[in-house]
Amino acid sequence: MDPAGLPQGPLLALDLGNRRIGLAFGAAPGLPSVPLGFQERRSLREDVRRIVAVAKERGAMGLVVGMPYSLSGESGEQAALTRGFIKELSKHTDLPIHTVDERYTSVEAERLLREMGARPSRDKGSVDALAATLILERFWIQEGYRADDGSPGGD
Repeated sequence: MDPAGLPQGPLLALDLGNRRIGLAFGAAPGLPSVPLGFQERRSLREDVRRIVAVAKERGAMGLVVGMPYSLSGESGEQAALTRGFIKELSKHTDLPIHTVDERYTSVEAERLLREMGARPSRDKGSVDALAATLILERFWIQEGYRADDGSPGGD
C-alpha cells in the first residue's frame, strides 16, 4: 500500500460464481490485465486453498473480488455468499482483499468475446476469466488510478 492506502503492485482478481471462479492478473495499473482462465468450484476450503496458491505463484500483493450487487444496487444472497468466501479467504492469507461492484461485467465480457468471434454460450470459463479482468480494471478506476501511467490520480 502506498501512503494514501492505495494498493501497489500486482493484483489477482476473482469473479466468483456458483460453478466457476474466473481469474485475472494485473501487474500494475495502466498495464493490461491478463485473464488467467478459471477454476471449477469444488468446496469452500479447496477453492480458497487454490486461490491462495495462485496468488502466491503470481506474486500478487492483493486480491480484488467482484461483489455481485443486484441491478438496483442492493446486497442480496449472492453478495452474502461472496462475503462468506472473502471471510474464509482472509483466514488463509495476509494479502489485502478489496471488493468492487461487478454489475454487468459478465455481460460486457460476453459482448467482447462475441466481437472477437467467440461463442460465449459455449465457453463460460472464458466469460468468467474476462469478467475478472474487467473487475480488476474497474477496481483501478474506482481507486483513482490514471490509465495513462498507472499512478494515483485526483480530480
